[in-house]
Amino acid sequence: MRRVAILIDGGFFLKRLPSVRPDVDCADPVQVDRSIGQLIWSHLEHLNKQHKCASPYALLYRCFFYDASPYTDKAHYPISKKPINYAKSKQAIFRFELFELLRKRRRFAVRLGKLRKYRSWVLSEKAQKELLTKKRSVDDLMDEDFASGFRQKAVDMRIGIDIASLTPKKQADTIILVSADSDFVPATKLARREGVEVILDPLWHTVHSDLHEHIDGLRSGFGKHMDKDTEKTEASEAQ
Repeated sequence: MRRVAILIDGGFFLKRLPSVRPDVDCADPVQVDRSIGQLIWSHLEHLNKQHKCASPYALLYRCFFYDASPYTDKAHYPISKKPINYAKSKQAIFRFELFELLRKRRRFAVRLGKLRKYRSWVLSEKAQKELLTKKRSVDDLMDEDFASGFRQKAVDMRIGIDIASLTPKKQADTIILVSADSDFVPATKLARREGVEVILDPLWHTVHSDLHEHIDGLRSGFGKHMDKDTEKTEASEAQ
């Protein structure tokens, strides 16, 4: 029986979700968790039209979700100097709750890298342009003009390692990669050389030609304009 592994680049997924699923409250971890289940179901159901298993979930080897663990240190805003506790931020609380929901899913693994602070604060492009064109002065800058200088570490590496480890062990015959990052070209090339089918789900994002060349198929698990009346409800087996 054919076995399918689904690898989801979590940062990419969360960034694309508002565009492909405007019906989902992207700040609600329960709704986001449900949308991930629906994406998995969509791909498995599509593949099962060819393989005719009793349940589409019989095809699933495992689903992997990759993201960075939230930053939890403390800091101060650049202008007002008010204190920040990142561990209690809305984004950190959302991520922690989402990870816990995903960990409870059947045949599901959460792989976490780190979120590192490589700069204290980064001035937005809009504020930079306004300063350079003298529409604003330095004294006009506010906290909202800055973003924290965070960068994910070891997330892409984990995706590449999992593809490389799944392939020679023949744990999966098909890998569905939810991403559009051309950095995964070496990993997809390796998988295809070993006879594994690689399907890319870019969630309707543009795919670079370098990556397009090294996949076996392109399919987005969500329709371009899904809504609550037409979305596919995941099977009870997804939980």
